[in-house]
Amino acid sequence: MTSANFSFVLETPAASPETARSHFQSKLAVETDAWDVKTDMERGRADFIVIDTRSREDYEARHITGAVSLPHRTMNAETTAHLPKDKVMVTYCWGPGCNSSTKGALRLAALGFRVKELIGGLEYWITEGGQVEGKLESGE
Repeated sequence: MTSANFSFVLETPAASPETARSHFQSKLAVETDAWDVKTDMERGRADFIVIDTRSREDYEARHITGAVSLPHRTMNAETTAHLPKDKVMVTYCWGPGCNSSTKGALRLAALGFRVKELIGGLEYWITEGGQVEGKLESGE
């Protein structure tokens, strides 16, 4: 039996405030959430592009309204040549259990793009009331 004096939370000591600040600042530099993206889109912000990194079939079934389909496996200099380097690319996939948005963000960064990953993906986008389109929305 584990002693009541033992803490699972504190088994690994907490970082110093300076280390924590640096970590969380770095995390926010590469991530965004559904509410922030949705709100900026509703306000007409045009300084980022939303990229669906899933398969074309998944994109056609349901995707964030206005998102560009660019499956992460197809990303290279040729397939991204049309994307402007002065805008931030926001990658997403289905949800927390999917990592194609991470793979896409990595590929885009390697190609010289500034990029953020939409945490929670399409699942959290829908939860936040974000607009979607595709075959599932039209009843096809």
